[in-house]
Amino acid sequence: MAVQTRVKVAKLEGQKYHGLDRETLIRIYRTMFLSRRLDDREIQLKRQNKIYFQISSAGHEAVTAATALLLRPGVDWIYPYYRDRALCLLLGVTPLETLLQAVGAKDDPSSGGRQMPSHWGHNKWNIVTKSSCTGTQYVQAVGAAEATVYYEHHAKALAQAQNAPLGEFVHHDPEEIVYVSSGDGATSEGEFWESLNVACAKKLPIFYLIEDNGYAISVPIEVQTAGGSIAGLVKNFPGLHVADCDGTEPLESYAVCKEAIAYVRERHGPALVHARVTRPYSHSLSDDEKLYKTPEEREAEARRDPLSKFSLFLIREGLIDQKEIEALEAQVDREVREAADQALAAEPPEVPSIRVNVYSPDVDPTATALAVLPQFHGAPKTMVEMVAATLNDEMGRDERITVFGEDVADASREEALREVKGKGGVFKATAGLQRKYGADRVFNTPLAEASIIGRAIGMATRGLKPVAEIQFFDYIWPAMMQIRDELCVLRWRSNGAFKAPVVMRVAIGGYLTGGAVYHSQSGESIFTHCPGLRVVMPSTALDVAGLLRTAIRCDDPVMFLEHKHLYRQPYNRSEYPGPDFTIPFGKARVVKQGDQVSIVTYGAVVHRVEIAAAALEREGISVEIIDLRSLSPYDWEAISASVRKTHRVIVAYEDMLSWGYGAEIAARIAEELFDELDAPVKRVAAMDTFCAYQPKLEDEILPQTDDIAAAARQILAY
Repeated sequence: MAVQTRVKVAKLEGQKYHGLDRETLIRIYRTMFLSRRLDDREIQLKRQNKIYFQISSAGHEAVTAATALLLRPGVDWIYPYYRDRALCLLLGVTPLETLLQAVGAKDDPSSGGRQMPSHWGHNKWNIVTKSSCTGTQYVQAVGAAEATVYYEHHAKALAQAQNAPLGEFVHHDPEEIVYVSSGDGATSEGEFWESLNVACAKKLPIFYLIEDNGYAISVPIEVQTAGGSIAGLVKNFPGLHVADCDGTEPLESYAVCKEAIAYVRERHGPALVHARVTRPYSHSLSDDEKLYKTPEEREAEARRDPLSKFSLFLIREGLIDQKEIEALEAQVDREVREAADQALAAEPPEVPSIRVNVYSPDVDPTATALAVLPQFHGAPKTMVEMVAATLNDEMGRDERITVFGEDVADASREEALREVKGKGGVFKATAGLQRKYGADRVFNTPLAEASIIGRAIGMATRGLKPVAEIQFFDYIWPAMMQIRDELCVLRWRSNGAFKAPVVMRVAIGGYLTGGAVYHSQSGESIFTHCPGLRVVMPSTALDVAGLLRTAIRCDDPVMFLEHKHLYRQPYNRSEYPGPDFTIPFGKARVVKQGDQVSIVTYGAVVHRVEIAAAALEREGISVEIIDLRSLSPYDWEAISASVRKTHRVIVAYEDMLSWGYGAEIAARIAEELFDELDAPVKRVAAMDTFCAYQPKLEDEILPQTDDIAAAARQILAY
């Protein structure tokens, strides 16, 4: 059962101010006032069209300032809420830095002018770059907490992470915790619940602060949260310390959060504090709360304003007098004015910087140095066997690597391994790895794809090298927000301050005879459309070894697509090429030389093209086959050279014809090589429908050898 706490201001553990001295209490007030004044200054600047967006922390200052006193700047890891201005200020972010965000300045440490204001990020203080998405931070915070636990037992991994790019910001402290916060609205997101499930199951050192101001934009609490209290909904999570407080009262907030954070630091498990705060301003300057809040409700909120209440408390307690308050506030006003003047005079980012930090500036996975010759040995391996062999070597070389996903372990109950063979993935691609490297490096996850990728992002942000498996491409969609809005953009939105070089292994494709709608999908074009993400798709066992090793050693996130139909085919097997064999990304494989028609392809279609080419060869037609194998980046030079030689080209791919990956290749050939063409560019692909269960229908839907041969004859006859 969860632990529940409710502390009244009058019972501050028998101490009048809960052990806080006068200077600290005044520091809390100063931070609260500074936060409010920065909000007000931003609002003024927005109305003057000198900044472009504003979202305030007003009403949230008391609990966030109190919590910041309990955190260790530069030691604890922070996944903040956009209303956490007071917390960030107390942790070390300066007023100037917050206003540099607002004007979008080049020297804004959070993003270099790439994100909206209040999207906090600062690697000096371990404040992990914040996106606009609600709730996505929760599973990432879990991954960060998992890294904390991992480093406690893997000192070598920590040293390896510190020697990698951005390693100067990788560290571990025995008492560190992870802080994550949001408004009540974000607790509706699935990632919030997925994160609690994992945090409690693994007893992770993570502190949740839910700042409940009664509204999710215009949606009131009784519509947003069943029963009106998130604390009530989570109270039965095993081992979760649950507390409730009036978040407009700094002392009560401090008392409640102190107990909760101590619970986490002592490694009892996670804790959650539900703080009831106010929102005296509209959600943002794009919102008008008068459209949905009555005057009476707004008046009641004003009476709970933490700033006016705490200043009155300090005066009544004799801790400060009116003149001192006025002097303090005047000093803050001067500081804000000076910071605003500096920010308004700051340089904007230079236009060419747009492309900087889309990908790693430190590791180039397309480098020719990665074209390492194989050193073959052993019996030929299938593609799926090559996955396991490559992971085995890389895990032995790099202790940062963790492998996880659904069913990837040999057996989660390790004692069972004495009696059972072990699973090692539904395709056996990770068989034996848990036995060799242990359950903290190879482990099963709950069936929750967003959580799998989000946790991987958190681990990678902390310097680990997660290799996360999505069991079937068809089920990747719950993780789409984590992939597109978080993983791909994390380096760019933080202007290079943070990175997440996750490897996502994904089983993809059809030709399964019975795979049907939900085990046969392609859709790689959706992910090649994501800047910041590398996408590769090998068609042979040898390419699996070389490209997977490059993916793991890459400093960017990589989607490694493994075609299910190819896993155990005898025709694409290879001897093991050795532990140093790598293949550069963006380098195609010329499968077959020819001079009459070029066929550009990848994945399971490669072998079908080979069969078609053999049939065409008997007719006297010479076909050149280009296996892209790397889809983003792709080898335009190889495509261009082949088209210049043959002057006719087919792009063959398994995805649906319309809007598919081949459309981009065909369009670029038509645009840049038009003068070289003796016939229109031809595409051969799947029908614009879904893959059926009945084998005859599947054969009709997916591109087949006869379709490819017919297309070649057609363009040769043009």
